[in-house]
Amino acid sequence: MTPLLTVGMPVYKSMPYLPEAIEGLLAQTCSDFNILAIVDDCSDGSIEYIESVRDPRLRIIRRPKGGLTSALNCMLREAKTPWLVRQDTDDVSYPNRIERILDYIGKYPDTGVFHSDADYHPKELCVGQFRCTRGNPKDLRKVVESGYLLTLCHPSVVLNIEKALSIGGYRQSVSVEDADMWWRMALQFYIRYIPEALVGYRHNPFQSTRLVIPQAVNGLYVQYLLLSQLWDFAPESMESVEPHLRSMISLKHLQAKEHLRNANILLSQRKYPRAIGQAMLSMYAAPDYFFRRVADEFRNSRMITNGVDPAFFLRRKADFWPSTASR
Repeated sequence: MTPLLTVGMPVYKSMPYLPEAIEGLLAQTCSDFNILAIVDDCSDGSIEYIESVRDPRLRIIRRPKGGLTSALNCMLREAKTPWLVRQDTDDVSYPNRIERILDYIGKYPDTGVFHSDADYHPKELCVGQFRCTRGNPKDLRKVVESGYLLTLCHPSVVLNIEKALSIGGYRQSVSVEDADMWWRMALQFYIRYIPEALVGYRHNPFQSTRLVIPQAVNGLYVQYLLLSQLWDFAPESMESVEPHLRSMISLKHLQAKEHLRNANILLSQRKYPRAIGQAMLSMYAAPDYFFRRVADEFRNSRMITNGVDPAFFLRRKADFWPSTASR
Protein backbone atom coordinates (compact mmCIF):
# COMPACT_ATOMS: atom_id res chain seq x y z
CA MET A 1 0.00 0.00 0.00
CA THR A 2 1.38 3.43 -0.97
CA PRO A 3 2.10 5.67 2.06
CA LEU A 4 0.09 8.86 2.49
CA LEU A 5 3.10 11.00 3.40
CA THR A 6 6.39 12.09 1.92
CA VAL A 7 8.82 13.98 4.13
CA GLY A 8 10.54 16.49 1.85
CA MET A 9 13.97 17.87 2.72
CA PRO A 10 15.94 20.51 0.79
CA VAL A 11 19.60 19.63 1.29
CA TYR A 12 22.23 22.34 0.76
CA LYS A 13 25.16 23.08 3.06
CA SER A 14 23.30 21.15 5.75
CA MET A 15 26.17 19.95 7.92
CA PRO A 16 26.63 19.50 10.82
CA TYR A 17 22.89 19.27 11.56
CA LEU A 18 21.74 16.91 8.79
CA PRO A 19 22.49 13.64 10.66
CA GLU A 20 20.32 14.68 13.62
CA ALA A 21 17.45 15.56 11.27
CA ILE A 22 17.69 12.20 9.48
CA GLU A 23 18.00 10.24 12.71
CA GLY A 24 14.83 11.91 13.98
CA LEU A 25 12.94 10.68 10.94
CA LEU A 26 14.32 7.16 11.15
CA ALA A 27 13.26 6.99 14.82
CA GLN A 28 9.57 7.76 14.19
CA THR A 29 6.98 5.67 16.00
CA CYS A 30 5.26 5.18 12.63
CA SER A 31 7.40 4.08 9.68
CA ASP A 32 4.79 4.33 6.91
CA PHE A 33 6.18 7.32 4.99
CA ASN A 34 8.65 8.19 2.26
CA ILE A 35 11.62 10.58 2.44
CA LEU A 36 12.50 12.78 -0.52
CA ALA A 37 15.79 14.70 -0.43
CA ILE A 38 16.30 17.44 -3.03
CA VAL A 39 20.08 17.86 -2.98
CA ASP A 40 21.68 20.97 -4.45
CA ASP A 41 25.38 20.65 -5.27
CA CYS A 42 27.60 21.73 -2.36
CA SER A 43 30.95 20.78 -0.87
CA ASP A 44 30.38 20.59 2.89
CA GLY A 45 29.79 16.83 3.12
CA SER A 46 25.99 16.98 2.90
CA ILE A 47 25.86 14.96 -0.32
CA GLU A 48 28.21 12.29 0.97
CA TYR A 49 26.21 11.92 4.18
CA ILE A 50 22.76 11.71 2.60
CA GLU A 51 24.00 9.18 0.06
CA SER A 52 25.40 7.05 2.90
CA VAL A 53 21.94 6.63 4.47
CA ARG A 54 20.65 3.14 3.78
CA ASP A 55 16.87 3.19 4.00
CA PRO A 56 14.50 2.02 1.25
CA ARG A 57 12.12 4.90 1.98
CA LEU A 58 14.73 7.50 0.99
CA ARG A 59 14.85 8.87 -2.56
CA ILE A 60 17.51 11.40 -3.54
CA ILE A 61 17.29 13.87 -6.40
CA ARG A 62 20.58 15.63 -7.14
CA ARG A 63 20.68 18.81 -9.18
CA PRO A 64 22.70 22.00 -9.67
CA LYS A 65 22.06 24.71 -7.11
CA GLY A 66 18.56 26.03 -7.72
CA GLY A 67 17.54 27.74 -4.49
CA LEU A 68 15.00 26.93 -1.78
CA THR A 69 11.80 27.87 -3.62
CA SER A 70 12.78 25.75 -6.59
CA ALA A 71 13.53 22.83 -4.26
CA LEU A 72 10.14 23.18 -2.56
CA ASN A 73 8.31 23.09 -5.89
CA CYS A 74 10.42 20.12 -6.95
CA MET A 75 9.18 18.29 -3.85
CA LEU A 76 5.57 19.01 -4.73
CA ARG A 77 6.09 17.67 -8.25
CA GLU A 78 8.20 14.64 -7.34
CA ALA A 79 6.44 13.31 -4.25
CA LYS A 80 4.45 10.16 -4.98
CA THR A 81 2.02 10.60 -2.11
CA PRO A 82 -1.00 12.86 -1.44
CA TRP A 83 0.69 14.77 1.39
CA LEU A 84 4.06 16.52 1.77
CA VAL A 85 5.59 16.94 5.24
CA ARG A 86 8.10 19.80 5.44
CA GLN A 87 11.42 19.11 7.16
CA ASP A 88 14.44 21.37 7.18
CA THR A 89 17.85 19.83 7.66
CA ASP A 90 18.68 21.85 10.79
CA ASP A 91 15.41 20.96 12.55
CA VAL A 92 14.21 17.79 14.27
CA SER A 93 10.94 15.88 14.02
CA TYR A 94 9.82 14.52 17.38
CA PRO A 95 9.32 10.72 17.47
CA ASN A 96 5.50 10.84 17.28
CA ARG A 97 5.28 13.49 14.56
CA ILE A 98 4.28 11.25 11.65
CA GLU A 99 1.87 9.28 13.83
CA ARG A 100 0.06 12.43 14.97
CA ILE A 101 -0.09 13.85 11.45
CA LEU A 102 -1.70 10.65 10.17
CA ASP A 103 -4.25 10.86 13.00
CA TYR A 104 -5.23 14.37 11.88
CA ILE A 105 -5.36 13.45 8.19
CA GLY A 106 -7.72 10.63 9.09
CA LYS A 107 -10.00 13.03 10.98
CA TYR A 108 -9.80 15.97 8.55
CA PRO A 109 -8.97 14.71 5.03
CA ASP A 110 -10.42 17.88 3.45
CA THR A 111 -7.61 20.04 4.86
CA GLY A 112 -5.19 21.99 2.68
CA VAL A 113 -2.50 22.65 5.30
CA PHE A 114 -1.75 21.27 8.76
CA HIS A 115 0.69 23.00 11.08
CA SER A 116 1.78 22.46 14.66
CA ASP A 117 3.69 24.16 17.43
CA ALA A 118 7.48 24.02 17.32
CA ASP A 119 9.87 24.26 20.26
CA TYR A 120 13.11 26.13 19.86
CA HIS A 121 15.80 23.48 19.61
CA PRO A 122 17.39 22.07 21.64
CA LYS A 123 14.41 22.36 23.97
CA GLU A 124 16.37 21.69 27.14
CA LEU A 125 18.63 24.68 26.48
CA CYS A 126 16.50 27.20 24.59
CA VAL A 127 13.54 29.28 25.74
CA GLY A 128 10.08 29.38 24.18
CA GLN A 129 8.36 28.30 21.01
CA PHE A 130 8.03 29.61 17.47
CA ARG A 131 5.29 32.26 17.41
CA CYS A 132 2.56 30.70 15.29
CA THR A 133 -1.02 31.64 14.49
CA ARG A 134 -3.28 29.38 16.54
CA GLY A 135 -6.98 28.85 15.97
CA ASN A 136 -9.54 26.89 14.00
CA PRO A 137 -9.71 27.10 10.19
CA LYS A 138 -12.37 29.84 10.30
CA ASP A 139 -10.24 31.93 12.65
CA LEU A 140 -7.23 31.61 10.38
CA ARG A 141 -9.22 32.52 7.29
CA LYS A 142 -10.62 35.59 9.06
CA VAL A 143 -7.05 36.70 9.80
CA VAL A 144 -6.23 36.59 6.10
CA GLU A 145 -9.51 38.17 5.01
CA SER A 146 -8.82 41.05 7.41
CA GLY A 147 -5.54 41.74 5.60
CA TYR A 148 -2.98 40.20 7.94
CA LEU A 149 -0.59 37.33 7.29
CA LEU A 150 -0.49 34.01 9.08
CA THR A 151 2.70 33.02 10.83
CA LEU A 152 3.29 29.27 10.59
CA CYS A 153 6.52 27.47 11.35
CA HIS A 154 7.42 26.23 7.88
CA PRO A 155 9.17 23.01 9.06
CA SER A 156 6.00 22.09 11.02
CA VAL A 157 3.76 22.25 7.95
CA VAL A 158 2.04 19.43 6.05
CA LEU A 159 0.69 20.27 2.58
CA ASN A 160 -2.01 18.57 0.57
CA ILE A 161 -0.05 18.33 -2.65
CA GLU A 162 -2.99 18.51 -5.06
CA LYS A 163 -4.38 21.60 -3.36
CA ALA A 164 -0.97 23.30 -3.16
CA LEU A 165 -0.33 22.70 -6.86
CA SER A 166 -3.81 23.97 -7.74
CA ILE A 167 -2.83 27.47 -6.57
CA GLY A 168 0.51 27.33 -8.37
CA GLY A 169 2.73 26.00 -5.59
CA TYR A 170 5.37 28.29 -4.14
CA ARG A 171 5.81 31.44 -6.19
CA GLN A 172 9.37 31.81 -7.42
CA SER A 173 8.91 35.58 -7.79
CA VAL A 174 8.26 36.11 -4.05
CA SER A 175 11.16 36.03 -1.59
CA VAL A 176 9.10 35.08 1.48
CA GLU A 177 7.60 32.12 -0.32
CA ASP A 178 6.07 30.43 2.71
CA ALA A 179 3.99 33.37 4.01
CA ASP A 180 2.82 33.95 0.44
CA MET A 181 1.70 30.32 0.20
CA TRP A 182 -0.25 30.46 3.47
CA TRP A 183 -2.54 33.35 2.54
CA ARG A 184 -3.30 31.87 -0.88
CA MET A 185 -4.11 28.50 0.67
CA ALA A 186 -6.19 30.05 3.48
CA LEU A 187 -8.50 31.84 1.04
CA GLN A 188 -9.39 28.57 -0.70
CA PHE A 189 -8.78 25.68 1.71
CA TYR A 190 -8.78 24.81 5.40
CA ILE A 191 -5.62 25.38 7.42
CA ARG A 192 -5.74 23.30 10.60
CA TYR A 193 -3.65 23.77 13.70
CA ILE A 194 -2.35 20.73 15.61
CA PRO A 195 -2.10 22.00 19.22
CA GLU A 196 1.12 20.28 20.26
CA ALA A 197 4.81 20.64 19.53
CA LEU A 198 5.88 18.07 16.94
CA VAL A 199 9.10 19.75 15.77
CA GLY A 200 12.27 21.20 17.26
CA TYR A 201 13.08 24.41 15.35
CA ARG A 202 16.72 25.49 15.40
CA HIS A 203 17.86 29.10 15.25
CA ASN A 204 20.65 28.63 12.74
CA PRO A 205 23.74 30.59 13.86
CA PHE A 206 25.02 30.68 10.28
CA GLN A 207 22.12 32.81 9.02
CA SER A 208 23.27 36.33 8.21
CA THR A 209 21.92 39.22 10.28
CA ARG A 210 22.30 41.37 7.16
CA LEU A 211 19.13 39.74 5.85
CA VAL A 212 16.91 40.99 8.68
CA ILE A 213 15.75 44.22 7.02
CA PRO A 214 15.39 42.72 3.49
CA GLN A 215 13.32 39.87 4.96
CA ALA A 216 11.08 42.35 6.76
CA VAL A 217 10.59 44.34 3.55
CA ASN A 218 9.79 41.20 1.59
CA GLY A 219 7.32 40.16 4.27
CA LEU A 220 5.50 43.46 3.90
CA TYR A 221 5.48 42.97 0.14
CA VAL A 222 3.67 39.66 0.66
CA GLN A 223 1.08 41.48 2.77
CA TYR A 224 0.82 44.06 -0.01
CA LEU A 225 0.08 41.26 -2.50
CA LEU A 226 -2.62 39.92 -0.18
CA LEU A 227 -4.24 43.34 0.16
CA SER A 228 -4.09 43.83 -3.61
CA GLN A 229 -6.02 40.59 -3.99
CA LEU A 230 -8.58 41.46 -1.31
CA TRP A 231 -9.19 44.98 -2.61
CA ASP A 232 -8.98 44.09 -6.30
CA PHE A 233 -6.07 46.46 -6.96
CA ALA A 234 -3.31 45.69 -9.46
CA PRO A 235 -0.05 45.28 -7.47
CA GLU A 236 3.13 47.07 -8.48
CA SER A 237 6.51 45.35 -8.65
CA MET A 238 8.67 44.96 -5.57
CA GLU A 239 11.15 47.48 -6.98
CA SER A 240 8.41 50.09 -7.36
CA VAL A 241 7.05 49.91 -3.82
CA GLU A 242 10.16 48.92 -1.86
CA PRO A 243 10.93 52.50 -0.65
CA HIS A 244 7.40 52.83 0.71
CA LEU A 245 7.60 49.43 2.41
CA ARG A 246 10.90 50.31 4.08
CA SER A 247 9.34 53.43 5.57
CA MET A 248 6.80 51.24 7.41
CA ILE A 249 9.39 49.13 9.24
CA SER A 250 10.18 49.63 12.93
CA LEU A 251 13.95 49.26 13.18
CA LYS A 252 13.74 49.10 16.97
CA HIS A 253 11.39 46.11 16.78
CA LEU A 254 13.70 44.38 14.31
CA GLN A 255 16.65 44.98 16.61
CA ALA A 256 14.74 43.59 19.57
CA LYS A 257 13.71 40.54 17.59
CA GLU A 258 17.27 39.89 16.46
CA HIS A 259 18.65 40.23 19.98
CA LEU A 260 16.13 37.65 21.23
CA ARG A 261 17.12 35.31 18.43
CA ASN A 262 20.78 35.74 19.34
CA ALA A 263 19.93 35.06 22.99
CA ASN A 264 18.43 31.67 22.11
CA ILE A 265 21.39 30.80 19.89
CA LEU A 266 23.76 31.60 22.77
CA LEU A 267 21.63 29.56 25.18
CA SER A 268 21.88 26.57 22.83
CA GLN A 269 25.68 27.00 23.01
CA ARG A 270 25.56 27.24 26.84
CA LYS A 271 26.95 30.79 26.72
CA TYR A 272 24.63 32.01 29.45
CA PRO A 273 26.09 35.43 30.39
CA ARG A 274 26.15 36.52 26.75
CA ALA A 275 22.59 35.21 26.28
CA ILE A 276 21.38 37.30 29.22
CA GLY A 277 23.14 40.30 27.70
CA GLN A 278 21.34 39.84 24.40
CA ALA A 279 17.99 39.55 26.19
CA MET A 280 18.70 42.81 28.02
CA LEU A 281 19.62 44.51 24.72
CA SER A 282 16.30 43.31 23.28
CA MET A 283 14.37 44.82 26.16
CA TYR A 284 16.32 48.07 25.84
CA ALA A 285 15.78 48.30 22.06
CA ALA A 286 11.99 47.95 22.19
CA PRO A 287 10.38 47.27 25.58
CA ASP A 288 6.90 46.95 24.06
CA TYR A 289 8.05 44.24 21.63
CA PHE A 290 10.09 42.42 24.29
CA PHE A 291 7.30 42.18 26.88
CA ARG A 292 4.69 41.29 24.26
CA ARG A 293 6.94 38.48 23.05
CA VAL A 294 7.48 37.22 26.60
CA ALA A 295 3.73 37.37 27.27
CA ASP A 296 3.06 35.25 24.17
CA GLU A 297 4.92 32.38 25.84
CA PHE A 298 2.42 32.30 28.70
CA ARG A 299 -0.88 32.90 26.95
CA ASN A 300 -2.54 31.37 23.92
CA SER A 301 -5.50 33.74 23.75
CA ARG A 302 -3.90 36.49 21.61
CA MET A 303 -4.18 35.93 17.87
CA ILE A 304 -0.64 36.12 16.54
CA THR A 305 -0.30 37.56 13.05
CA ASN A 306 2.30 39.10 10.77
CA GLY A 307 2.14 42.44 9.02
CA VAL A 308 1.11 45.99 9.83
CA ASP A 309 -2.33 47.55 10.09
CA PRO A 310 -3.83 47.35 6.56
CA ALA A 311 -5.10 50.90 7.06
CA PHE A 312 -1.47 52.09 6.73
CA PHE A 313 -1.46 50.83 3.15
CA LEU A 314 -4.84 52.31 2.35
CA ARG A 315 -3.86 55.75 3.63
CA ARG A 316 -1.00 55.67 1.11
CA LYS A 317 -3.04 54.28 -1.74
CA ALA A 318 -1.46 56.64 -4.27
CA ASP A 319 2.00 55.31 -3.39
CA PHE A 320 1.15 51.62 -3.48
CA TRP A 321 -1.49 51.50 -6.21
CA PRO A 322 -0.92 54.60 -8.39
CA SER A 323 -3.01 53.23 -11.25
CA THR A 324 -6.08 53.10 -8.98
CA ALA A 325 -5.59 56.37 -7.10
CA SER A 326 -8.69 57.91 -8.68
CA ARG A 327 -10.96 55.02 -7.73
